[in-house]
Amino acid sequence: MSPDSRKTRRLAGVFFLGWVLLNYPLLALFNLPTFFGEIPLLYGYVFAAWALIIGLCAAITGRSHPPGGADE
Repeated sequence: MSPDSRKTRRLAGVFFLGWVLLNYPLLALFNLPTFFGEIPLLYGYVFAAWALIIGLCAAITGRSHPPGGADE
C-alpha cells in the first residue's frame, strides 16, 4: 500500500468519525441545560469534536520530510 493510499484511507476514516461525532444521536446526548464553566455543554462538545477532527487531519497530512530536502 502506497503512502498516499494510506493517507487517503486515514482521512476517509477521520471524515466518518466527524460524521458520527457531529450527527444527531450524539448531539442529542449533549443537548442538556448544563454549563461547563460559562459555556453550554453542547457548544463545548461541538468545539471539542471540531478541534479533534482538525488535529487528526493535521497529524495525518503533516510533512513526511523536512523542508529544503533533495526533492525540491
